[in-house]
Amino acid sequence: MAESETRPPLPPFDRESATLKVRLAEDGWNSRDAEKVALAYTTDTRWRNRVDFAVNRAEAQAFLTRKWNKELEYRLIKELWAFTDNRIAVRYAYEWRDDSGNWYRSYGNENWEFAENGLMANRFACINDMPIKESERKFRWPLGRRPDDHPSLSDLGL
Repeated sequence: MAESETRPPLPPFDRESATLKVRLAEDGWNSRDAEKVALAYTTDTRWRNRVDFAVNRAEAQAFLTRKWNKELEYRLIKELWAFTDNRIAVRYAYEWRDDSGNWYRSYGNENWEFAENGLMANRFACINDMPIKESERKFRWPLGRRPDDHPSLSDLGL
């Protein structure tokens, strides 16, 4: 997808379009397809993810590849927190395991800023990892898109 193309919904956001943008981002990340996900960001996107910084789409894609090679069986739920014209704030949780079989639930929030064409120009994430037992997992749908009838973070009390 060329950057001159658009990625609806476009700013300025209202509650409906911001909620849809969040779900589309969640669906993309749950695909764990770094090349596809990276196309949602501007070529000069700027990221902060924990202590990792990306300053373009290629670096964001490389980050995502490393992330999903480490975070196995990754399942994510995002929830709209706030929005304004071209910015969205989300909270999220995801579950994953490492290559030793240890399970984690990672909690965080992100601030997003979008270009006029709907591509994300800036992404700032704060994340905390909590070890969990396999029996404590709450995200058990088959890998890929979260089913529409799966509880939200608020429904799960997270």
